[in-house]
Amino acid sequence: MTKEISASMVTKYSDKIQTKPKNKIVKDAIMKNGINAATLNNDSLVSMNPVFSEEIETGKVTDQKMSGRCWMFAALNTFRHKLNDMFNLKDFELSQNYTLFWDKFEKSNYFLESVIETADEPLDGRLVSWLMATPQQDGGQWDMLVAIIEKYGVVPKQVMPETFQSSRTRELNGLLNAKLREDAGVLRKMHEKGKSKADLEEVKDEMLGDIYRILAFSLGEPPKTFDFEYRDEDKKEFHRETGITPKEFFKKYVGLNLDDYVSIINAPTADKPFKKTYTVQFLGTVAGGRKIKYLNVDIDTLKNLAISQIKDKETVWFGCDVVLYSDSKLGIMDKDLYDYDTAFSTEFKLSKAERLDYKESCLTHAMVLSGVNLVDGKPNRWKVENSWGEKVGNKGYFVMSDKWMDEFTYQVVVNKKYLSDELKEAYEQEPVELKPWDPMGALALMK
Repeated sequence: MTKEISASMVTKYSDKIQTKPKNKIVKDAIMKNGINAATLNNDSLVSMNPVFSEEIETGKVTDQKMSGRCWMFAALNTFRHKLNDMFNLKDFELSQNYTLFWDKFEKSNYFLESVIETADEPLDGRLVSWLMATPQQDGGQWDMLVAIIEKYGVVPKQVMPETFQSSRTRELNGLLNAKLREDAGVLRKMHEKGKSKADLEEVKDEMLGDIYRILAFSLGEPPKTFDFEYRDEDKKEFHRETGITPKEFFKKYVGLNLDDYVSIINAPTADKPFKKTYTVQFLGTVAGGRKIKYLNVDIDTLKNLAISQIKDKETVWFGCDVVLYSDSKLGIMDKDLYDYDTAFSTEFKLSKAERLDYKESCLTHAMVLSGVNLVDGKPNRWKVENSWGEKVGNKGYFVMSDKWMDEFTYQVVVNKKYLSDELKEAYEQEPVELKPWDPMGALALMK
């Protein structure tokens, strides 16, 4: 039988607080200012100096506004850094609305295909319940955006600029998910009545027409061709190219072979041995397109790969849990930023693996590494380009301690040329399939 909380237990706990005079000071400070403000460690502020021995100048930060497109902004930022440098442009942006349109359209199709695939699964089972919880959303993974770009290309921001709904996606997500859940019910009931898969696919085609219309009215229709005009910052020369397609634009002006880039993770849990590859079931964007694939390594290997790419003047997409031990106003991410242990006379001592296993942490945000400070070849802090606009941090840039990197960074994307022969061989393995709710898929589910 469960033991209830007794009055004597409450008295014991309260008396214990009263025995230490300092507890009143701590309590008053927290009640007046809040936990984080009262426990702020000034030594952390001093040590997080925004100066770096290896640094890439990337210009003005972008702003995802009230949307969950961090992963998309981070990837497009790495592309625009290259484009700005190659063509002498200043603060040029690729259209995040363009990729958002195709991402949501493809995710809707991916969801409906998953509904058909799981039509024999119980509606109240964990898998179907997981699918219905979030039919589509703003979040995503590097490989998901690669699949979109390989199919649809990219366009400059001025060709398909932001709309009210692209910058504030809550209403759009609610409407899309309501329609997709309704569609899921129709498809499952058709299956129960013995309709063929061909019949279901025919109805699904009509459903996608509704989804396309909602997206077109909310975000605008993506251009098939466009004119690209710009003036370079160096020679001040005017350039124009007419009638270019989005795929042609990516090939000519971004010019990256996306097959060269691989996702490296650090997930030190018992179920994910290092030097093995992983994917996540029912997690993707383009049905039949590029699948999510991770190579799991120790944290030092992950960091060294990121450092190698930064030294070659190429920024690094990375995924982390930005919620913990960070302050967006200050632009600091440091495990020592708040002294909770001293304030509350207890310890918060879960390991990185335990935080993943016990749902304390997961991938919640993607940003860009654009610098690192090395002391005797070892990193002690990192420069981070966020996508929350210029009103946070140092004009949108954050400083991340190496200790924070160790504890709360889970993923980087690097060119595979930096991998050792052993890691290249390991990456070619068939990936182990993780359950849809694994924390390594969480970034793709952020709303």
